[in-house]
Amino acid sequence: MTQKEKILDDLKTAMKAGDTLRRDTLRLIDSAIKNTEIEKKKREEGLSDEEVLEVIARAVKQRQDSIRQFEDGGRADLAEKEKVELEILMPYLPAQLSEEEISKVIAEIVTTSGATGVNDLGKVMGQAMGKLKGQADGNVVREIAKKMLEK
Repeated sequence: MTQKEKILDDLKTAMKAGDTLRRDTLRLIDSAIKNTEIEKKKREEGLSDEEVLEVIARAVKQRQDSIRQFEDGGRADLAEKEKVELEILMPYLPAQLSEEEISKVIAEIVTTSGATGVNDLGKVMGQAMGKLKGQADGNVVREIAKKMLEK
């Protein structure tokens, strides 16, 4: 079963169960997938599982950013809704690595690339995000890399 089929199956289940928040969240993801198919001119064959994961990861990042902004703006009610949507979307992504595992990967990249300071952050980030794509949040990776390069 592809990721898209799993989302549609879960959408049907949520509709039957009357779970409106899950239904609406999954409809938004389905819509985002369809929009991406149209943009990439893949409406007939559909997106690959990797491309669907990219769409979901983008939606997760949007939710995380919204939560941060709503909390900063004192809108706990809206932040809570975004958190619930985030919990609905997270199971569709691969398991996220711990900070310790991310640190190991970044340390390896720093030694192999010869990065010496914060000026090399871009070079390290490019390689790190290539290896950690879908497994770690870019903001977390950047913070860990920055700390390592400041030493």
